[in-house]
Amino acid sequence: MKLRLYIIFFILLLVSSCGEYDKLLKSADFELKKTKALEYYDEGKYVKTTELLRQILPRYRATEEGEELNWINAQSYYGMKDYIMAGSQYKSFIDQFPFGKHAEEAHYLAAYCDYLISPKPELDQESTRNAIEGFNIFVNKFPYSPKVEECNKLITEMEERLVEKNYKSARLYYDMKEYKASVVAINNSLKLFANSKYREEMMYLKLNSLFRYAELSMADKQKSRYQDTLDDYYSFMEEYPESQYAKDVKAIYQKTDKYLKDAIPDSKLNN
Repeated sequence: MKLRLYIIFFILLLVSSCGEYDKLLKSADFELKKTKALEYYDEGKYVKTTELLRQILPRYRATEEGEELNWINAQSYYGMKDYIMAGSQYKSFIDQFPFGKHAEEAHYLAAYCDYLISPKPELDQESTRNAIEGFNIFVNKFPYSPKVEECNKLITEMEERLVEKNYKSARLYYDMKEYKASVVAINNSLKLFANSKYREEMMYLKLNSLFRYAELSMADKQKSRYQDTLDDYYSFMEEYPESQYAKDVKAIYQKTDKYLKDAIPDSKLNN
């Protein structure tokens, strides 16, 4: 019996509370809404906080309180783990209050939100690039911040994700036997990430792609393409004379060298 009474009391209290909040949303008392928004924020009721702030922020735009209210708004979205909205609000805060007391933290958290929504390497990496840019801006703008070391660590992590993305894209062309596209993709990746952990493998894939592309070309195109293969072979061997791919690389060289020394019938098909 007592349990049932407690349940009924709780339901009545909840209904009453919801009714009061609905009245508050419809109220024209901006000061009351501001006070309640701050109370909700302190209580961790971030949804209610943002709903009220959305209504009153334009009213306080040109006031001394505007900075703090905008900061609380951004922090509330972060508290809700809505990192897309939080990041947007932090960036808006930076635009409005570039020299405010929360500016340094806003720069960091804006980049960190992009970091948190950065997807696995197979997907589009726009947020990853945004995170790298944001952390670099932070490091340059606040070089003495205690967060600089962490920013540099996260930048490295994000760059490795981009490296993996580029590697997988280039590898996909190779696996599909799209050798011309593979060479272009690998070249672009090597230019962007010269010291990638995939460098040796990618250089081998590029060499093999050049060879396969030449091998499948029409006879009148083969000489120049085999010559490109030979040039790339020397570049590869100069950098990796003891490569793990040495056996395959030697076979490519021998076949390429044989073609360039001997005439081949015009029987090759175009790719």
